[in-house]
Amino acid sequence: MAPNDTRDELVFFVNGKKVVEKDVDPETTLLTYLRRKLGLCGTKLGCGEGGCGACTVMISKYDPSQKKILHHTANACLFPICALHHVAVTTVEGIGNTKSRLHPAQERIAKSHGSQCGFCTPGIVMSMYTLLRNKPEPKMEDIEDAFQGNLCRCTGYRPILEGYRTFAKDLNCCGRVANGTGCCRSERENSMNGGCCGGKANGPGCCMNGKEDNVKMMSSSLFDSSEFQPLDPTQEPIFPPELMTQSNKQQKQLCFKGERVMWIQPTTLKELVALKSQYPNAKLVVGNTEVGIEMRLKNMLYPVIIAPAWISEMNAVQHTETGVTFGAACTLSSVEEVLRKAVAELPPYKTEVFQAVLEQLRWFAGPQIRNVAALGGNIMTASPISDLNPVLMASGSKLTLVSTEGKRTVTMDEKFFTGYRKTIVKPEEILLSVEIPYSKKGEYFSAFKQASRREDDIAIVTCGMRVLFQDGTSRVEDIKLSYGGMAPTTVLALKTCQELTGRDWNDKLLQDACRLLAGEMDLSPSAPGGMVDFRRTLTLSFFFKFYLTVIQKLSKNHNGTNKLCESVPSSYISATELFHKDPIANAQLFQEVPRGQAVEDMVGRPLMHVSAAKQACGEAVYCDDIPHYENELYLTLVTSTKAHAKILSVNASEAQSVPGFVCFVSAKDVPGSNITGIANDETVFAEDVVTCVGHIIGAVLADTQEHSRRAAKAVKIKYEELKPIVTIQEAIEKQSFLKAIKRIKKGDVKKGFEESDHILEGEMYIGGQEHFYLETHATLAVPKGEDGEMELFVSTQNLMKTQEFTANALGVPSNRIVVRVKRMGGGFGGKETRNTILTTAVAVAAFKTGRPVRCMLDRDEDMLISGGRHPFLGRYKVGFMKNGKVKSLEVSYYSNGGNSVDLSYGVMDRALLHLDNSYNIPNVSSVGIVCKTNLASNTAFRGFGGPQGMMIAECWMSDLARKCGLPPEEVRKLNLYNEGDLTHFNQKLEGFTLRRCWDECLSSSSYHARKKLIEEFNKQNRWKKRGMCIIPTKFGISFTIPFLNQAGALVHVYTDGSVLLTHGGTEMGQGLHTKMIQVASRSLGIPTSKIYISETSTNTVPNTSPTAASVSADINGMAVHNACQTILKRLEPIKQSNPKGSWEDWIKAAYESCVSLSATGFYRIPDLGYDFEKNEGKPFCYFSYGVACSEVEIDCLTGDHKNIRTDIVMDVGTSLNPAIDIGQIEGAFVQGLGLFTMEELRYSPEGNLYTRGPGMYKIPAFGDIPTEFYVSLLRDCPNSKAVYSSKAVGEPPLFLSASVFYAIKDAIYSARKDSGLTESFRLDSPATPERIRNACVDIFTKMCPSAEPGTFKPWSVRV
Repeated sequence: MAPNDTRDELVFFVNGKKVVEKDVDPETTLLTYLRRKLGLCGTKLGCGEGGCGACTVMISKYDPSQKKILHHTANACLFPICALHHVAVTTVEGIGNTKSRLHPAQERIAKSHGSQCGFCTPGIVMSMYTLLRNKPEPKMEDIEDAFQGNLCRCTGYRPILEGYRTFAKDLNCCGRVANGTGCCRSERENSMNGGCCGGKANGPGCCMNGKEDNVKMMSSSLFDSSEFQPLDPTQEPIFPPELMTQSNKQQKQLCFKGERVMWIQPTTLKELVALKSQYPNAKLVVGNTEVGIEMRLKNMLYPVIIAPAWISEMNAVQHTETGVTFGAACTLSSVEEVLRKAVAELPPYKTEVFQAVLEQLRWFAGPQIRNVAALGGNIMTASPISDLNPVLMASGSKLTLVSTEGKRTVTMDEKFFTGYRKTIVKPEEILLSVEIPYSKKGEYFSAFKQASRREDDIAIVTCGMRVLFQDGTSRVEDIKLSYGGMAPTTVLALKTCQELTGRDWNDKLLQDACRLLAGEMDLSPSAPGGMVDFRRTLTLSFFFKFYLTVIQKLSKNHNGTNKLCESVPSSYISATELFHKDPIANAQLFQEVPRGQAVEDMVGRPLMHVSAAKQACGEAVYCDDIPHYENELYLTLVTSTKAHAKILSVNASEAQSVPGFVCFVSAKDVPGSNITGIANDETVFAEDVVTCVGHIIGAVLADTQEHSRRAAKAVKIKYEELKPIVTIQEAIEKQSFLKAIKRIKKGDVKKGFEESDHILEGEMYIGGQEHFYLETHATLAVPKGEDGEMELFVSTQNLMKTQEFTANALGVPSNRIVVRVKRMGGGFGGKETRNTILTTAVAVAAFKTGRPVRCMLDRDEDMLISGGRHPFLGRYKVGFMKNGKVKSLEVSYYSNGGNSVDLSYGVMDRALLHLDNSYNIPNVSSVGIVCKTNLASNTAFRGFGGPQGMMIAECWMSDLARKCGLPPEEVRKLNLYNEGDLTHFNQKLEGFTLRRCWDECLSSSSYHARKKLIEEFNKQNRWKKRGMCIIPTKFGISFTIPFLNQAGALVHVYTDGSVLLTHGGTEMGQGLHTKMIQVASRSLGIPTSKIYISETSTNTVPNTSPTAASVSADINGMAVHNACQTILKRLEPIKQSNPKGSWEDWIKAAYESCVSLSATGFYRIPDLGYDFEKNEGKPFCYFSYGVACSEVEIDCLTGDHKNIRTDIVMDVGTSLNPAIDIGQIEGAFVQGLGLFTMEELRYSPEGNLYTRGPGMYKIPAFGDIPTEFYVSLLRDCPNSKAVYSSKAVGEPPLFLSASVFYAIKDAIYSARKDSGLTESFRLDSPATPERIRNACVDIFTKMCPSAEPGTFKPWSVRV
C-alpha cells in the first residue's frame, strides 16, 4: 500500500496559465512558489502565520456535487503547494495591471487613497476581488466582513472602506440609512456632498453657516467616485475549462516526496484508513493552518502528511433526525453556510446550538483561514482555547471515528480531552464526522468568547453553556457549562453543574453558581497565558450573561407572562445583547485651493499617492521583490535564547549537514570593526556575552531560505546564565541606568506647592509598542568585486547611518558603499537605526563569500530582534487651585531603554519637552532617566517619547479635574496656553492655533449635547457604560539634535524636458515623494507628469538625515525648492528671449547654449539649539496642534470596548496635499489607538518575548476604528516656517488617540460609581479588556481575589 516511486505530477493553474510541477517538496508553500518559481512578487509575506492577510490570493475549484465553480480567499503563506492539484489560483497580477487596465478593485483603493506604504494592498485587493466574484453587488456589511483577516498599519482603514463602499449596493451618502437619523443628507437636501461636515449641516460650528463664500472654500471629497470605471462581472478571467472536465474523471492517489516530508493524498476512505494504520503518527492536513504554523514557528517535523480533502465521506453534510452531521474535512466557512441556512429555515427552538456555533464562527480567525481550515482539524488540534470545542462539548456533539477495526461513535464530553493537546482518539483512528445536535423545546444555549481584539483573535476565555428545563417550568433538568482557556484542555464545570441540577432558575441559583464556579474554575497565579484574575472573573461574567439571556428567552417563550422566574431589570438588558457593529460613517474636511490657482499647480490638491496604482497591482518593487542574482545566498540569523549570559561555545557542525549549507559567519569574520551602534556600545556579532534574547551571535548562509533556516536552528550554543534585569522596576532597584540624566526646571516648585489648595501624587505606566510595519527588515548586499565596493538594497529610513556602519564593519571608506532605497513597506521609526543590525551582518556575509546575500527577517525574528517603543513609568506630584488651575508640577520619567543606548536619550529629551502637553504650568521640576535592561534595544517610534510624556500629563490632569469635582473639559481649557506664552523650556508660542482647534472640535462634536445623552445612557444601563473625552495636543517640530535639521536635493532636467528628482528623504508610505513632486511642479511651473523620483540613494544625495521627526517634507521640500530655483535662474535669459516658448523649447535652447541643467539644493532649519542645563535656546522650529474628542462604550462584564465616534480638528498649516495629510492623521490616530488600548508586549520574567507575531500581538483591525470618524483640517492657518506654508503631520496626531483611553477611563468611573466607588483609580496603558474589566470592580471581581504579589512567579511581567 506504500506509494510507488514513480513521480506524480502536480497540475494547477496560476492566473490562467497551466503549471505542471514534477519536483514538489511538500514543505513548499504557495507563497514561496509564486514568488521564487513563478516570479510573481505581488503577493507579499507579512507574517507567515495567516495573521495579516498580505499574502491573500483567490483559490477557485469546480465542485461537481454543486455543479458550480467556487471561489474563496486563502493565505498563500500557509497554503501547501501539494494541495493545489486541479485548482486555479488568481493573484493580484492576474486581475489587472498599470500597462493595460486596472481592475476596479485595484483602481478604487488607489484613487480613494487607501494605499500608503502599499505592502498590505495586494492582499486587501484580493479579498475584495474574491468578494466581488462571489457577490458582484455586496452589502457594506459583506465588505467589512471580507477584511476580517487583513491588517494595514498605515491608513487607519477608513479610506479603504470608503473607496470600496462604492461597490456596495446599499451605497448612499454616509452609510446610515438614507435620510434616517444621523444621515448626512437629512437636513439640507441641496447641500454640496450631503452636508459639508459630516451631517451637521448648518448646526453650530458648521462650515456652511458662515459667509456664503466659505462654502466654496471647504471641501469634503478627497476623490471623485464618478471617475471610477464600473465593475463588469462578464469581463473576469474564465475558469480553466480543462479543470471542469478533470473533475468528472476518477482521481488517483497522489504522493509527493520532499527532503524531509512525504505528502499522500488518497481518494477513498478505504485508502485513507489503510494509510493511517500504516503511518499511525501521520498528520491529517486540510487547511494547514495549524500544522503549517507548528512546523514553521514551533520547530516540529511531521515526516508523513495525509491530505483527506478529496474523500467524499469527509466532506459530506447530512441532516439527520437529531442534528446536522458534518464530515471532518468540511471547512469552517462551509459549516457556517449550512448552519446559517438551517437557522433561517428551522423553528428557533431547534437551532439554539447552531446559533451559538455561528456566533463563535463570526469572530473565528479571518475569512482566509475559515475558508480552508477544517472542523475536524479544530477538534483534533485540541487547543485549550479553541472557540468551538466548548460549544461542541456543552452541546454533547457526537464524533464518529474510523479505523481498520471499524467505526465507533463517541460523545464529546469531559473525558474526550485527556491532556494538553491530547484526545482519546487512537493514533490509527481518523475523525470521520461530527454531529452538531438540534436543541429541544425548553433548552437554551449560549456561547461567549473574550479576546484582546474583536476580529481575528485567539480567545482569552471562551465558553459554551447549555441548560434544559423540565417541561413548562424553570427548574433545571440538565445543565452543561464548558470553558476554554481555563485549563490545559477544554473543561466542563462538573461540580457546579451537578449542584445546579434540579434547582429553580433564580437569583439564589445565580449566586450559588458564581460561588461554585469561582471555586471550580480556579487557576494557579502563575498559569500559562497570565491574566489570571481576568480569566477567573470572565467565567463568572459569562455565566451571569447566560443567566440573564435565559431569563429573557424564558419570558419571550411564555408570551411575556413570565410566571416561571423573575424578569430582567431594564438596566441589565444591555448585558445580554450580542456585539453588533453599526455601518461606518465619516467625513473629511479640508480647505480648497484658492480661486485662480493654476490648474497644473498641484500644491494643496488631494493628489493620489504616486505609487498607489503600482502598489494596488502588485507591481511596486520592495526590497525582497528584487529578482534573484545568479549565485545569490540566503542568510538566517542565529540569535541568543538567553537574556543575559556568557557564551561558552558555538558549534555549527550539525548545520553543515543541512543540504545547501554554505558557511557560518560570526564575529571573527568581520573584516573591519565589530563595534557598532549609535553610541558605539553594540557589536555586529556578539563575542563573549549576550545581553538580550535575540542578540545576534552569528548567521548561516545557504542556497535557499528554507535551508538557511533549518541550518540556523541546528547551530548549538552553550551559555553560562547571568541574572537579567528585565523591568523598569528591577532597573530602579538595582540602579541600572544609562549615565546621562536630563532635567528641566522652571520657576519655584516648592513655592508653587505651598500656594496650592490641593496636591495630588500618583504614577502611571505606559507599555511599549511593536512597530509592526507590514514589510519586515530586509537587506540585499551585492559585492562588486573591486576595491571593496558594495551595493546595498535596504529597507531603511536612514541611508547615512546604514552606509557608515557598513563601511565601518567592512573596514572600507564610505565612498565604496552605495545604499539604495526605492520604498519601504512601512517604517514608523523602526527602520531609523535598527535596520543596521541586519544590514551589517548581511554585508559581512557578502564580503566573506564574495556573493550577493539576501535576508528578509521572518516576523517572529523581526519582533524579537528589532526593539520597539520605550515603555515609560511616570511619577508625578501636582499642586493646583480649587478652580483647577495648575500651579506646580514635579515629575520623574523612567524609560526602558533595553541593552544599548541607540536613540533612548533623544526619546527621553522629547518626553521631557512634552511633559506639559498643551498646558501652562508656571513651576516645573522634571527628571528623565533611561533604564538599562536586558531587552532588545528600544528605539524610535512615531512620536518619539512625545506621546509618553503627554500621556502622563493627561493622567494627572484627569485626576485633578475629578478631585476638583469640575468637568474635565473646563479644567483642560482653563490651563491651555495662550498666544505668546512661554513653555516650560522657555520657547515662545507663536501662531498658537490650539484654542481655535479646541473650540471647533467642541462644537463640531456637539460635545455638551452628547455628554448629556451619555449621562442618561449610563443611568439606564448597569453593565454597559459610555464615556467621552476631549484632548488637545501640541507637538514640537524638529530633530532635537540641531545638526540633523538639514537636507539636500538633486534635480536633473533632460533635453526632452522631463525632470529626474532626488532628495534625501525615503518613501515609506507617508507620501513624501508625492509631496516633493508637487513642490517641484509648483517651483518649476510644470505639470507633475513631467517629474519622476526613482529612489533615494547615497550616491545622489550624501549625508542625509534619517526620514524621521515629521520634518522630511519641511526640509527636503525646501531643498527641492532651492534646487529648482537655481535651474530657473539659469533659464531666465532664455525665457526672456522667447517668452511665449514652451518648457521643452526653453530646455532645448538651454542645452544648446551649454547651460547646466542639473542642480543641487540644500536647506537647514535656522536658529535651533537648546541647552538643558540653562533651560534656554530653541529646541523646535514650530509646533503642530490638534484636538480630538472620542466617545466609547465599554462592556463592564467582559472589558470589551467599542469606539463609537471620534472628531479630530488638526492644524496642518496650508496642506500640501489634503488627502495625504488626512491619511496621516487617521493612520497615526489608529496606531495610537493600538498603543493605548490593545497592543501589549508580553515578556517572561526571564526576559523572553512571548508576543512574536500577529497571533499574540494585536494591532487594530478594520473593525476597531471609530464607527463615526470625522477629520477636519483647520482653515486659514498658514505656517510661515515651512515650505509653501505647510506643517508637519506624521507624528503629531498620534497622541490624539489618548482621547479614547480617557473616554474609557470616564466610562469605568461610571461603572465604579454603581459599585459605590467614587475615589480616583489608577489605569495603566494600554487599556486592554483585562485592565478595563479588572477596574470595573463588582460582585464578580470580589469573588476572584488576586494572589499576593511575591508569593508566586508570574507568567509574564510588565517591562
